[in-house]
Amino acid sequence: MSHQHVLVLGGTAEARELAASLAARPGVRVTTSLAGRVSRPGSLDGDVRIGGFGGAEGLAEWLRAHHVDAVADATHPFAAGITANAARAAAVVGVPVVVLRRPGWEPRPGDRWHSVASLAEAADLLPSLGRRVFLTTGRLGLSAFARVPELYFLVRSVEAPGPPMPRHTEVLLARGPFSVEGETALLREHRIDVLVTKDSGGASTSAKLTAARALGLPVVVVRRPPLPEGVTPASDVAETLTRLGLNSP
Repeated sequence: MSHQHVLVLGGTAEARELAASLAARPGVRVTTSLAGRVSRPGSLDGDVRIGGFGGAEGLAEWLRAHHVDAVADATHPFAAGITANAARAAAVVGVPVVVLRRPGWEPRPGDRWHSVASLAEAADLLPSLGRRVFLTTGRLGLSAFARVPELYFLVRSVEAPGPPMPRHTEVLLARGPFSVEGETALLREHRIDVLVTKDSGGASTSAKLTAARALGLPVVVVRRPPLPEGVTPASDVAETLTRLGLNSP
């Protein structure tokens, strides 16, 4: 079997699962690239590189230099810049690219969702919904909420956010998965009026949506950025492997 080198753009649970599946296949070499935003990324199957490539041009050079045969973009659904660079670089080099995106969340009966296009739009909407906010959009971009200094923010992230942050901010460091019981207790304990989240999808962090529904709380949901033109995402690891022609071990 000929040797095939697959570059996985990682940082998600799906990327970890994909790397393990690829590494288990004879004749396949896998390299996972991480942006380096989390200081303890955990163990990964295959080779690992940390840091950016220097845009689409830098990535194209890396693909050529390391004889990459295919790219699997399994980054976070909101990593729009990385996805755009991956699509451009793969086109320049002439290798296939598959974008793996877990399906987004869908509202259920009883949900009070408010869909917005950006963190700034979420911030503008908040004063009409409540004064105590549970913010679960990650540690980046918190400055967008400084425009509503009268509100209280409970910010949950894996690692400590840096300034600038809203004036009245309490930081909770935690990593999912979270339980419905735990999320319900958290919302009650902090007397939360409104939840803000990105539509990251997946079960690991969806319990907060169930808890908010049960408590009748409004949820501001930041929509995903659009994928590059012509890109149809794979919804799971199995579909990604099929698109790469590697669905059989």
